[in-house]
Amino acid sequence: MGLFSRKKAPLVGIDISSSAVKLLELGRSGEQYKVERYTVEPLSQNAVVENAITDVEQVSRAVDRAVKRSGTKRRDAAVAVASSHVITKTITMPSGMREQELEQQIEMEADHYIPYPLEEVNLDFEVIGPSRANPNEDDVIIAACRKEIVDDYVAVIEGPGLNPAVIDVDAFAMESAYSLLSSLLPSGGVESTVAVIDFGATTTHMNVMHNNRSVYTRDHAFGGKQLTEEIQRRYGLSYEEAGLAKKVGGLPDNYQTDILQPFMEAMCQETMRALQFFYSSTQFNSVDHILLAGGCAQIGGADELVANRVGVPTATANPFSDMSLASRVKPQMLGGDAPSLMVACGLAMRSFDA
Repeated sequence: MGLFSRKKAPLVGIDISSSAVKLLELGRSGEQYKVERYTVEPLSQNAVVENAITDVEQVSRAVDRAVKRSGTKRRDAAVAVASSHVITKTITMPSGMREQELEQQIEMEADHYIPYPLEEVNLDFEVIGPSRANPNEDDVIIAACRKEIVDDYVAVIEGPGLNPAVIDVDAFAMESAYSLLSSLLPSGGVESTVAVIDFGATTTHMNVMHNNRSVYTRDHAFGGKQLTEEIQRRYGLSYEEAGLAKKVGGLPDNYQTDILQPFMEAMCQETMRALQFFYSSTQFNSVDHILLAGGCAQIGGADELVANRVGVPTATANPFSDMSLASRVKPQMLGGDAPSLMVACGLAMRSFDA
């Protein structure tokens, strides 16, 4: 099974993060995407650790609950492994090679870039298009992930009776969803440098897009779990209770000033740190826009605070802003969850690959 497997039937996107299973089904209404159904099913604390599934049975049960709660009838799923487990490399190949020739050539090339025996990895490739350096060559991206990582994702999807038709990479899925947002930016993202910062539960993932193509990705160890644990410690709640209270409210008056505000300041510090890493390791020294994604982006006012502290126009990512919604989808709930559904959205979009 490849990392960019070609789809055959309509898919449901399933994003397995360290805190939840997020399921999303998209349809088409004319030229427009339509959100048919979605659901977010929480995971307990140690089901996914360091971007790898550690409790296959528990995650599989959460996928099963998500499928049942959403009511989806689709049986083919697209799921993503974390980019931290994937080795990617862009190479050039002569244009016009037949797929079989290309496959053989890439397997030979892959040996130079992948530090594991090829029989221990899932390997795939995708032709991006003509090389800028040489029009007679194509840029080809190769991706490899250890089979033991991929096998766990396959197991949790097959457990509830689904077919893992596409195994993608979360950074690629995020890029697909970003294509829905770039059209809303001034000049459609052309000639712009945009930092998409995804604040997850345990990891902050930064993907910088220049001219609507990814030029830099990096993971940082920071996330919403720190806020949950502080709520848990301060108010004597269980981890699950703290996570729920963070989402639905009902915490004492001092929560805003004593806990939430310092955490939002920490988000700003992390944003500045992530940007400094980007500037010091590339030729770039500024970004034009910041888009906040992930669960922490749902915190009211986070985008304004980041904009003020960092001095860069900042918005909260909502890949569904131009989509129609099925009557069963509650607009307010989807609006709240939207920033944390970027990867699920990119996966669900694989249904419409040419």
